[in-house]
Amino acid sequence: MPQASDGRVHDLVGVGFGPSNLALAIAVEEQGLPLSMRFLERQQAFGWHRGMLLEDATMQISYLKDLVTLRDPTSSYSFLAYLKERGRLVDFINYGSCFPTRMEFHDYLEWAAARFTDRVDYGTRVERITAVPGEPELLDVHTDGGRVLRARNVVLATGLRPHLPPGVQPSERVWHSHHLLHNIGTVRHARRVIVAGAGQSAAEALDHLHRTFPDAEVCAVFSRYGYSPADDSSFANRIFDPDAVDVFFGSRPETKSLILRYHANTNYSVVDPELIEALYRRHYYEKVTGRERLRFLNVSRIADVVPVDDATGEPQVELVVESLLDGSREVMRADFVVYATGYRPIDPCSLLGDLADDCLRDDAGHLQIERDYRIRTKPAVEAGIYVQGATEHSHGISSTLLSNVSVRAGEIAESIAARCGVLDRRPDLASL
Repeated sequence: MPQASDGRVHDLVGVGFGPSNLALAIAVEEQGLPLSMRFLERQQAFGWHRGMLLEDATMQISYLKDLVTLRDPTSSYSFLAYLKERGRLVDFINYGSCFPTRMEFHDYLEWAAARFTDRVDYGTRVERITAVPGEPELLDVHTDGGRVLRARNVVLATGLRPHLPPGVQPSERVWHSHHLLHNIGTVRHARRVIVAGAGQSAAEALDHLHRTFPDAEVCAVFSRYGYSPADDSSFANRIFDPDAVDVFFGSRPETKSLILRYHANTNYSVVDPELIEALYRRHYYEKVTGRERLRFLNVSRIADVVPVDDATGEPQVELVVESLLDGSREVMRADFVVYATGYRPIDPCSLLGDLADDCLRDDAGHLQIERDYRIRTKPAVEAGIYVQGATEHSHGISSTLLSNVSVRAGEIAESIAARCGVLDRRPDLASL
């Protein structure tokens, strides 16, 4: 039987150290919970969607929905505390917007993560999680380096996986938007580039590429007639409130499905209205001047894409764009194609192996998740297996978003503390 590499039993081992588990680490520390915790992250350093940190791209949520503020407005880990330490608090106030740039918010996340360097093992991939024979209250977390970490509770926050349409294989000149900034430096010049997708990332990529390659034709391919604006109205935004999680969790399955359908336009395949307007104005201006570089191939799809070389041996792609209206096809050559086709949650069970058989599911095949984000298991498993991210079916549309990250982290921290008997030793928390 494998033994813990460090001989310890941790109260909490976090798999992944993105914003969700970073917020959890902060919640444990700030609430003074005497929990031993360790986090494992496959990246070599903290990073959050680095490939889409485009110049001037802004967050779609208020800076107040940071890692801590909704849980504790006085926290020293708040975005405002970060601004104060960086010497930009007054400047940000004069900036006049609730939405920082994505680059600045990433710097804030790095700033917060730097305080936990001693509790995170970067460059470490988790291969599997197993039960400890004869000790149902414990789990072993196995890493690619052969280490075994033993834990009473495991929190899976493995993020999202970039999604490509069926049959599309990434290559030297076929990318997901997740890798845009990582790969764009390999292109010395471009005559035509293609962006597939109709959401925020697609529109941002189109805008960025149009400005980056001033001599190239930049084409958007999507199945819609045009970009759809994101519904960020005040009433609709209540779907992201912490209280909305309670309402959603307690709803009937048919009501949950109804809510997700009604409010998909707050998050999925939608674009910030200001960006839509900017792209349309640029498109119209080019029509006026007679040099139309920005093209929109709407109600269409990329039917096929194959790698080719141009006359000088430079890699290109040849693709077929098919109209969904009449089935007509246009063969095009491009220097590269960017698929901004979204993300999918990583299946938590992919790391659980035989433990997955002990995880209970509902009639639709979804994992049964408790209100505290713990997977409901058979009695044979007494250890806590928590999930951050893959809970939209149980907790609502904010599950993969930053909107509730601070409150969710606090709830998970308190749940783990209660399971470990910590709250019983904390008079100020015993009543929670």
